[in-house]
Amino acid sequence: MIVKAMEFKEFEDCRAFMNLLDDRDFVVNYKHILDSKFEELVKWFLLDYMGISTRPVPPVASHKRKINLLSLYLLVVVDGGYRNVTTENMWPAIAKDLGFDYEDGDYMRVTYAMYLDILEYYYNFKQVQKKVQDKETVIEEGMSTGGCHERSTSEGEAQQEFAGMEQVALFAGVDDED
Repeated sequence: MIVKAMEFKEFEDCRAFMNLLDDRDFVVNYKHILDSKFEELVKWFLLDYMGISTRPVPPVASHKRKINLLSLYLLVVVDGGYRNVTTENMWPAIAKDLGFDYEDGDYMRVTYAMYLDILEYYYNFKQVQKKVQDKETVIEEGMSTGGCHERSTSEGEAQQEFAGMEQVALFAGVDDED
């Protein structure tokens, strides 16, 4: 299977894997394989891409129980995203769905914010960035073939589209001393 052979060396690899998660049938059929690969992706993203080495992957909750990051991610996405789950105070239900106690809901929220929210933010940003690049490529190709196309303000449109995206909490642990 191609997912087993997948390696994360640049963010495009991460984006390709995240795109696979949109296919719910695929996720259901290969959940066990995707669990470990998603954990590998999060570890690569935090350690290699972001340079955050202070967070253990996988995260561990009370009684040394491992939190399944893929399940956490999918539950939050299905329930409308980080903002909606937080606004509607659904974290206790998320914790229960993951096999934890209702009291662990706040820990699930913090875990999501520290491990997955920043990943999701970068993923969404790269999706918008790719749309803009694709649009500019089409416009440039149209101009180079002699077409009379107006150049749109792609950067402005991208900023508007990105501004409309869900606001996320960022816990990057970036040092400002550099």
